[in-house]
Amino acid sequence: MNTMKAKDNFMLVKNQRIESNRRLSEKAKRRLEKSKAENTLKAYSADWSDFSDWCSYHHEQDLPAAPETIVNYINDLADEAKANTVGRRVTAISENHIAAGYNGKNNPAKDSMVRAAMAAIRREKGTFQRGKSPILMETLYLLADCFDTNDIVSLRDRALIFLGFAGAFRRSELVRIQAEELTFTTQGVMIFVPQSKADQLGRGATLAVPYAPDAEICAVRALRQWLDAAEIHTGAIFRPFTKSHALRNTQLSDKSVALIVKKYARMAGLDEKQFAGHSLRRGFATSAAQHDVDALSIMRQTRHRSEKMVHRYIEQGNIFKENPLNRMYKK
Repeated sequence: MNTMKAKDNFMLVKNQRIESNRRLSEKAKRRLEKSKAENTLKAYSADWSDFSDWCSYHHEQDLPAAPETIVNYINDLADEAKANTVGRRVTAISENHIAAGYNGKNNPAKDSMVRAAMAAIRREKGTFQRGKSPILMETLYLLADCFDTNDIVSLRDRALIFLGFAGAFRRSELVRIQAEELTFTTQGVMIFVPQSKADQLGRGATLAVPYAPDAEICAVRALRQWLDAAEIHTGAIFRPFTKSHALRNTQLSDKSVALIVKKYARMAGLDEKQFAGHSLRRGFATSAAQHDVDALSIMRQTRHRSEKMVHRYIEQGNIFKENPLNRMYKK
């Protein structure tokens, strides 16, 4: 199997079954390609490419694959990869087979042999994921000392970090915010989020960020100061700069959020390797739990659809507060 054939066998994009269907209009075909998020397709594409390369090397067929082929592949993969990575690869293989028309019992990735192999890998390797450290509310004060209010780049970065925390934004959501989606009031700012990872159908949600009593870490004031300084009235509110510090008209990339967080973590004397873009969202949820905010209120701000992850943040936030040793020490 050559590389070109492996690419042709990735059916989640330019699906031959869809492309050759004469009863579908071109508009319908293009829309069907958007049934999954772009980042999901990129991840699945990379996962499928790895599986196809393995099959090519071992002279095995990738589409349709035999259950035994998938089992042998994930066992080789498990020698180096984490259990969650292996599970994601199996999902990508399964989704690509579904796109190719192999549903239900005809999908080799759903075979009981593959499920048993995955169960054994999870038992052996565990499924714990070590996430990045959260930017907690007290961490914001450390970062606040690092911003230069006379520097326009620093003004942008301060607004991005404070708003990312206060709005519990995913980095992709944060960089997509448009000026037209902001409504400033006497109480704070309302932000309309038209679509998110948990809202693929684009129902939209309005998020409120109130003024903070302490202006030093206030996201609303930081945002207002940045927008005024940059004279942004329409379009993306967070934009990159040229080398000469001229503001570009394009939106900031989501990868830049992680780089900005790392930059100021380093300036504050923290280990930048422990932080990333998700540190802001995780930091809000963990800090909220430490301040005894209930799960439903946290979910309204984070826009989580499942309580599972939120309860994980609550457990982490209360790991010292509810520690039995605290009661023992008091006595």
